[in-house]
Amino acid sequence: MSKLNWGYSGKRYENYKSIPVEEGNEYEAEITGISRHGDGIAKIEGFVVFVPNTKQGDHVKFRVTKVKDKFAIGEVR
Repeated sequence: MSKLNWGYSGKRYENYKSIPVEEGNEYEAEITGISRHGDGIAKIEGFVVFVPNTKQGDHVKFRVTKVKDKFAIGEVR
């Protein structure tokens, strides 16, 4: 069962949405940006996943290693 989280539309918080990723699961996505710490940013159903050792434009498969309320962290497979 997924945790609940405030979804962010880019302008303001919306209604509760379930987190679309789970720790240990694998996903595939495009890296659409870079965080201020240099990690790649992927989005799964609008939910942010930071993926270290990637760059913008990469299409990667990654495993989620940690899930927080507002983001997750993944590692490239």
